[in-house]
Amino acid sequence: MPKVKKEKAGKASDSQGIVFNKSFGQHILKNPLVVNSMVEKAAIKSTDTVLEIGPGTGNMTVKLLEKGKKVIACEVDPRMAAELTKRVQGTPLHSKLHVMMGDVLKNELPYFDCCVANMPYQISSPFVFKLLLHRPFFRCAILMFQREFAERLVARPGDKLYCRLSVNTQLLARIDHIMKVGKNNFRPPPKVESSVVRIEPRNPPPPVNFTEWDGLLRIVFARKNKTLAAQFKSKSVVGMLEKNYRVHCSLNNKAIETSFDMKAKLTELLVENELDLKRARLMDTDDFLALLHLFNSNGIHFT
Repeated sequence: MPKVKKEKAGKASDSQGIVFNKSFGQHILKNPLVVNSMVEKAAIKSTDTVLEIGPGTGNMTVKLLEKGKKVIACEVDPRMAAELTKRVQGTPLHSKLHVMMGDVLKNELPYFDCCVANMPYQISSPFVFKLLLHRPFFRCAILMFQREFAERLVARPGDKLYCRLSVNTQLLARIDHIMKVGKNNFRPPPKVESSVVRIEPRNPPPPVNFTEWDGLLRIVFARKNKTLAAQFKSKSVVGMLEKNYRVHCSLNNKAIETSFDMKAKLTELLVENELDLKRARLMDTDDFLALLHLFNSNGIHFT
């Protein structure tokens, strides 16, 4: 009896013999009802250019091509790109499809009006920020993520999953949870449940230095249950802020008193503004903006 070859670890195939590479996060969305719902939520116009990440075999791509003027499909796997091209070849949709090969995180994003995608989950966080910092602004994005990641995006102050990701994304965009999607809607099924979110960038964006902002959040969310007073007494935090303060003063020809004490200065600012007992897990975007303004206006910088 001939030996049956075992499937390689990390790969799975469908009934058509297509081998999916899990290292690329290839979990094809097979439920047409979910596909149609995501496309409808995007409210695509006939004049729109649509960006899709990880089109796979094209279940969603075909629906997007039917709605928009052009679809730019970003694909890292040449086999999937060939499968997608073959699917629309010889149809009126072929001229509307542009396949962009390569790693979407390394390539510059093209112009687009909206983005619809069943995301490879391992690139979720870096892609969200690449998307939100992209210019010119897009109208909206309808994206499938791992359930817990989606819940972090929409988490509010006091929620268990509220974190730096929540605050960073909500500073730059309005984010809504649209629907939950079970693992059996994919081929092969992932190990986790999924959710679809709608992201609409704030235009114009808030007038804030994002590098400074993120530097502040990294400190306060390192221990989000601690008070700000405790966070800003940490030896490493005080040392980093004092170094930045001295550079700032040097660049602005400002003399520093010999008795200057950064730890005391931080405590004084927090107490005077009744922020010392605040905790990051209960603060909202406006609270963090006020905190950043307080520090920056007193020459305290995070980069």
